[in-house]
Amino acid sequence: MTHHDAPTETATATASRATNRARVTGVIVVGMSVAVWWPAFTLGAWGDFFFDQMLTVWAASTGALFVVLLQLRGRARILRALALLIPSLWLALSFVPVPRDEDVFAWAVALLGILVGLLAVPTTIWVLARIVWPEFGDDISWPRRLVVIGAVALIALASFLLGVNQSKFLTCEEFTVSGNSQPPGCTPESSLE
Repeated sequence: MTHHDAPTETATATASRATNRARVTGVIVVGMSVAVWWPAFTLGAWGDFFFDQMLTVWAASTGALFVVLLQLRGRARILRALALLIPSLWLALSFVPVPRDEDVFAWAVALLGILVGLLAVPTTIWVLARIVWPEFGDDISWPRRLVVIGAVALIALASFLLGVNQSKFLTCEEFTVSGNSQPPGCTPESSLE
């Protein structure tokens, strides 16, 4: 190796790390977006999350919790474990009998359910990504992390708005054929015919 080869190798290694960071960031954005769009859409179209979505979130976060408890040590482990426990807290609170005059408790559990539906999926994916790709957290700058969060939030918001406006581009039959119930306000026939 000559003196002139060293900067080239360093530049190549730096470019390789940048490409790897971009690839990992892309995988995380796509994974989180795929996971968050349907819950956000159903919240917009039906005004609620479906039980299977909520239980899927609970199962994924509980699985991730076991991974965190088995692999990590220190403060990060505790914070990640607490974040992953939120869906289990929501599920446990759902079993608490609520007297009819205690609407505040029911409202709080419903609000926690919305937070679980919208935030637990990306949080679970983020935690798993940090475990599988430790360099994701170490090599990814805060501005890039904010881009990830912003992109996923934008997809969630767009999906919610698509759900709210589903009658403008979907028909009742399309929901039925796909195995879903018809949301309130769906369009009976195609407006394109």
